[in-house]
Amino acid sequence: MNCKLEGKNVLITASSKGIGFAVADLFCKEGADVIISSSNQENLQNALKSLQTKYPNCNVSGRVCNLNKKEDIEELINYCNVQFGGVEILVNNCGGPTPGFFENLSEENWDYSYNQVLKSASLLIKLVLPYMKKNNWGRIINITSISVKQPVDNLLLSNTFRSALTAFSKTISNEVAPFNITINNVAPGYTLTDRFDQLIRHRAETAGVPYNEMVKTMSEAIPAKRFATPAEIASTVLFLGSELGSYITGTTISVDGGLTKSTY
Repeated sequence: MNCKLEGKNVLITASSKGIGFAVADLFCKEGADVIISSSNQENLQNALKSLQTKYPNCNVSGRVCNLNKKEDIEELINYCNVQFGGVEILVNNCGGPTPGFFENLSEENWDYSYNQVLKSASLLIKLVLPYMKKNNWGRIINITSISVKQPVDNLLLSNTFRSALTAFSKTISNEVAPFNITINNVAPGYTLTDRFDQLIRHRAETAGVPYNEMVKTMSEAIPAKRFATPAEIASTVLFLGSELGSYITGTTISVDGGLTKSTY
């Protein structure tokens, strides 16, 4: 299957590990020009080395970017504009907000999560839209969570701000659709990443049960009876970023092994 992504400029944020890295890997495989980012210089360099070794013919580069800093985001987009001409496909990814129940979360937790999840994505979208409109083509994919369809206990901040990003994206998808620009969300379920491992440990500690028991409990709640791999999430992102998903916009697709109970 030809996704027609050769030479397309793809920016993937928070992509040195986990789902973001899996997305970068697939776009490299398809021959796209890929820009990755991370707030950690060492992680970024390790990811770049891995991709360049695996795909020696791929034009892949990276920049350090803290998504909670407006100036970092602006510098990242400026780099993409200067070095690649602009961003044709934007994949908004970020780390998960601090877990916790309402009374345990500080004002700083709320501010940080707002900047991390919602403000960063809205700013990135605002900065890439002029180039996409000029070319009458663009793809924007936000990696969110199943929490936008079915709130997850102990993840209040994720439930709140990822849902807000979903509403934001749905609204502006209608505004940019005449320019052949699509905006969609991919909502992963429980996926085997470092971040998810931390969540399991936090839940086990909160419940006062062993780690392995929590793994068993969480996996058995999924109809597929297993957690997802990052590559399984990335394949949906790739589809939405290609011509194959050209008539899908303003939509949230769950990739969760059947975990979400909603019918939409």
